[in-house]
Amino acid sequence: MKFWQATAFCESDQLLDLARPSEDAGFDGLMMSDHLVFPERIESRYPYTDDGLPPFDRGTDWPDPWVAIGAMAAVTQRLRFSTNVYVAPLRHPLHVAKCVGTAAHLSGDRVVLGVGAGWMREEFDVVGERFAARGRRLDEMLDVLALVWSGETVEHHGEFYDFPPLSVSPAPGRPVPIWVGGQSDAALRRAARQDGWIGTLYAPDDAFVWVERVRAAREAAGGGGDFDVVLAVYALDDLDLFRRLEDAGVTALVTAPWMLAGGGLKDLGRSSFAAKAAMVETFAETVIARMS
Repeated sequence: MKFWQATAFCESDQLLDLARPSEDAGFDGLMMSDHLVFPERIESRYPYTDDGLPPFDRGTDWPDPWVAIGAMAAVTQRLRFSTNVYVAPLRHPLHVAKCVGTAAHLSGDRVVLGVGAGWMREEFDVVGERFAARGRRLDEMLDVLALVWSGETVEHHGEFYDFPPLSVSPAPGRPVPIWVGGQSDAALRRAARQDGWIGTLYAPDDAFVWVERVRAAREAAGGGGDFDVVLAVYALDDLDLFRRLEDAGVTALVTAPWMLAGGGLKDLGRSSFAAKAAMVETFAETVIARMS
């Protein structure tokens, strides 16, 4: 079982400080969330809360994930980095290829691209991208990324993207793993064709249901070999539960013990680095060390 730390809601100026003790504690990686802008008015329904309201506001930091990953990679040696998740259809695939490829190259291929189709229509409206077609664009984008990351001169002529022979450099030293987030049938099918699936935060019983759904989608897609199932559960240190999830097929758990140093949901991330580091160290001693 691998353990990844979510960094959503952490103050941007503490990310580098958080990366170092996370590596020392035995975490496999850190995850960066993504929003391009925060519209003043949001009518889109957030899909992961009962009331449809997002658990963040205008004061929440949303640093560019690839800039942040590049900075954190420079102060670590082993730690891996992923997005959870990058709203790729907001961007052009060549821009995504450049950002991710550069981060992979400079980090020694320690990055994973976690992607999702996105839920906030208002973000798409701001940049002039169609919200309705975002899933099909993402499917084509993933094909484009695999093509240009070869490092060769390539061309593409598709439904949404068209470009003449070109190359994107630097290219990753090896293929960048792609994990797909989302709970729709389309998202599960998309994930089944890639290297893994990222879920959200579940009650323990629900987590097993989602693992089974993801595995069924992978089997239906004819997938073989390694496939990552990544999710979070409402349990901080239940080692028996973690081992049962591992047996069921979960390859990585997303946690954020540093959040417990804050003052509750309204103050997520707003705590001293010393308090965060202490919670990370405690989690390493009580969970990671005992699981390994």
